[in-house]
Amino acid sequence: MVAKRSDSTKEHWQSVYSSKSAQEVGWFQAHHEVSMEFINNSKIVKDARILDVGSGATTLLDDLLKEGYSNIVAMDISASALAVSKQRLADLIVWEVADITHPLEIEENSIDLWHDRAVLHFFTSKIEKQGYLDNLKMVVRGGGFVIIETFSPEGASQCSGLDLEQYDEEMLEQFLGLEFELIQFKRHVHSTPSGGERPYVSTLFKRRE
Repeated sequence: MVAKRSDSTKEHWQSVYSSKSAQEVGWFQAHHEVSMEFINNSKIVKDARILDVGSGATTLLDDLLKEGYSNIVAMDISASALAVSKQRLADLIVWEVADITHPLEIEENSIDLWHDRAVLHFFTSKIEKQGYLDNLKMVVRGGGFVIIETFSPEGASQCSGLDLEQYDEEMLEQFLGLEFELIQFKRHVHSTPSGGERPYVSTLFKRRE
C-alpha cells in the first residue's frame, strides 16, 4: 500500500513539473523572505548542513548560496523538479531524489537545519506522517533546527489537486513532540503567481540537546 502511494505521488509531482514552469506553480516565490529570516535567526554557521525537504525547483537554494551557506542538500521525490534547479546550480548543491516518508540514506544526526516549505501538509495518513517524523528525528542532530511551513487552518484544504492537512503552530509543536522547542512562528499570506492568496504558518524549532 505504501509503495503504491509513493509511486503515485512521484508520478503526480513528475507530471506537475513536466507540465508547468517553475514560475507557474502556486507555491513559487522569487525570494523566500520568511524562510531566510528564520534560517538567519537560527544563527547556524555558514557551512552548517542544511536539508531542504521537497526542494522542487525552489529559488531558496539561490537565496542560501547568496547568503554564503555552502553545505546544502536538496531533496525531492521528483527528479524532474530537481532537474530545474540542477541546471542552474549544478555542483553547488547535493541532489537527492527520495521519498521523505520512506527511510533515507542520510547519516544519523548529520543535519544542522531541516527546512520544509509546503511538504508536510500533503501527508494525510498516519503512516506518511510517522515516516516523515521518523526521518526528521533520525537526521536532525541535538541542538539542530527545524523549519516547517504549512497551510494554516484558514488556508485551502487542497493544493495541486491533492487533499492536505492544515496546521497551526500549536499543532506543529504537538506533532514534533517535547524533543523540540518552538523558537519562532509567523502567520502570513503567500500570493500565488495567479494572484490567489494562501494563508501560511511558518515555524522555527530547536531540538533539545
